[in-house]
Amino acid sequence: MKKLSQKIVSLLKKKKFKISFVESCTGGLLSTAITSISGSSKVFTLGLVTYSNQSKINTLKVSKKTIIKHGAVSYETCFSMVKNLYKISKTNISASITGVAGPKGGTKQKPVGLVYIGIKKGNKTLVKKYLFKNKKRIFIQRAAVNKALNLVLSFLK
Repeated sequence: MKKLSQKIVSLLKKKKFKISFVESCTGGLLSTAITSISGSSKVFTLGLVTYSNQSKINTLKVSKKTIIKHGAVSYETCFSMVKNLYKISKTNISASITGVAGPKGGTKQKPVGLVYIGIKKGNKTLVKKYLFKNKKRIFIQRAAVNKALNLVLSFLK
């Protein structure tokens, strides 16, 4: 993960880009992955942990209707999170993560390990759905961060 983060910070510096993150189930691990790299202050602008539905609605302006209709862990909420963060942060690239880290809290429709990751750069937005099989909380969180970093990297190339 560290090599990946270093590569991202280096590319962001080279392109003179700024990045921002909004996280739910990863609780700040994505922001930590980037800010653990020396020099990240030149490229990292904002990291939010909107853990509760209320914070997604109040801080990120995710529509209450979206959360009621689709849930906090959904394509629609993840899309809204990254789109609104991009507006708030005014960075070149933004990423969002929402999911069920477990070990409890999963349902048949939204099992433990279900994670959505959104990336936005310019007018290109991508939201990907993942289902991590290992049901250990820290594994799901780390796997989600790893996927997010890889998606950010693919958007920077």
